[in-house]
Amino acid sequence: MLEIKDLHASVEGKGILRGINLEVKAGEIHAIMGPNGSGKSTLASVIAGKDEYDVEKGQILLDGQDIEELSAEERAHKGVFLSFQYPIEIPGVSVTNFIKTAINANRKAKGLGDMPAKDMLKMIREKSELLEIDRKFLSRSLNEGFSGGEKKRNEIFQMAMLEPKLAILDETDSGLDIDALRIVANGVNKLKSKDNAVIVITHYQRLLDHIVPDFVHVLYNGRIVKTGTKELAHELEEKGYDWIKEEVEA
Repeated sequence: MLEIKDLHASVEGKGILRGINLEVKAGEIHAIMGPNGSGKSTLASVIAGKDEYDVEKGQILLDGQDIEELSAEERAHKGVFLSFQYPIEIPGVSVTNFIKTAINANRKAKGLGDMPAKDMLKMIREKSELLEIDRKFLSRSLNEGFSGGEKKRNEIFQMAMLEPKLAILDETDSGLDIDALRIVANGVNKLKSKDNAVIVITHYQRLLDHIVPDFVHVLYNGRIVKTGTKELAHELEEKGYDWIKEEVEA
């Protein structure tokens, strides 16, 4: 599904990614871990097509198609979803109206008409129940006055509604208490299928107790320096990232 080959990227002339190679197949969950400043969020942003990042070398292939020249909106229409580490507030636009607009924009890009209202309402009801979201929550202005947990839960609700091919969760666990973490993780696990894939970017192992990855990759200094199974995350928790630094620089 996703194949990244020798990816080098920079922001404002500063090199961040220094040769990323990664393959994610349909049905898989990949976790990307690493210390602060290692390039985790940059990798997520580059895959999603955010403008401020410059790809200097390498390829990003989605289902065999090079998507480097596509805008962030075009990538979203092809099924790439990025949950933001710090979601923005949009006063005056309800959660429901925002998601209706996003879904119909996706349908328009595929040459389809707007989703019928009854189908939209049914889908909203099903997905909100899946994620244990109160219906009153859906009438609130997007992220306005939301707690950290509510913002992250709303991101997963958007993911559930948009049904992306590739979902990238950028530090979704940041700022979550145990209950919110469980609800978000359960939502991700329920949305996993043989036709989609998830990349979870996290600094800590605790999220991976709830969302069990097929592969764990350690990003350090702009490169993936180690890949393993979920046990690698436990090893990082025990030894810390200095262990990786010592191993790489040995």
